[in-house]
Amino acid sequence: MIGKKKIWVQALIVVLLIIGAVWAGFPVVWMILNSFKPNAEIFAWPPVWISESFSFHAYKEIFTNPEQVRFFMNSYLITGVVVILTLLIGILASYAFSRFDFAGKNVINTIIVSVQAVPPITLLIPYLSLVVTIKLYNTYWALILTYMVFTLPYAVLMTTGYFNTLPRELDEAVMIDGGSRLRALWNVLVPTSIPGLVSVGMYTFMQAYNEYLFALALTKTNDMRTVPVGINLLMGQHAYEWNQMMAMSVLGSLPILLLFLFFQKYFIAGMTAGSVKN
Repeated sequence: MIGKKKIWVQALIVVLLIIGAVWAGFPVVWMILNSFKPNAEIFAWPPVWISESFSFHAYKEIFTNPEQVRFFMNSYLITGVVVILTLLIGILASYAFSRFDFAGKNVINTIIVSVQAVPPITLLIPYLSLVVTIKLYNTYWALILTYMVFTLPYAVLMTTGYFNTLPRELDEAVMIDGGSRLRALWNVLVPTSIPGLVSVGMYTFMQAYNEYLFALALTKTNDMRTVPVGINLLMGQHAYEWNQMMAMSVLGSLPILLLFLFFQKYFIAGMTAGSVKN
């Protein structure tokens, strides 16, 4: 009786997981299919699953349009710099929080957590005013520095938690051999913390790459726009380029998908390792 009940529970769990997977995956599949259709078929009823006019026209339009290619280049450049600077500063700050006791440590930790709790949209007007004042409006640095305000707190919290799981004896062993704390950090702790750092890097990449609100407000010309804003620009006054919007969304999703596929085991390990302290 107990065995039969267990089988039913397992079957129910499998069914629920399948339903969840279909629910989550259907919009992605629909987006991909629509990217190969002409606009007239996208809202046809009954729905056209596989178009008889199947073509790569939308993708060709994107790759041959220098302005749209620039959107992708901007996103890659801004996101790459944000990831590198976030990891660099986050590692140094996390090492300080993990290994040293100093005045104001708890206060700074509270501020870091508080920043995570503030809705970004409430900071839009202050940031816009600040960026204009320091003459960074419509520049890459306006977006890079703004994104880091939101990515650094998470990076510091996660990396500090990961460093806390590593014994202090690792640092002491390096210093006994004549090495400095920086050498202990970069030669021992950082290589040991690769899963956690990959997790932080991927989260940072997704947060910066997908951001729309500040990318729209802090830039003015199309040569500074990013992919999310570029997709929105395909919504014209009299017509929407739906197939190009879908194609651009597919292309924009590829970097995140590839990153997760290549670094999946590190990402999962990193998300859980810093939550437990030895």
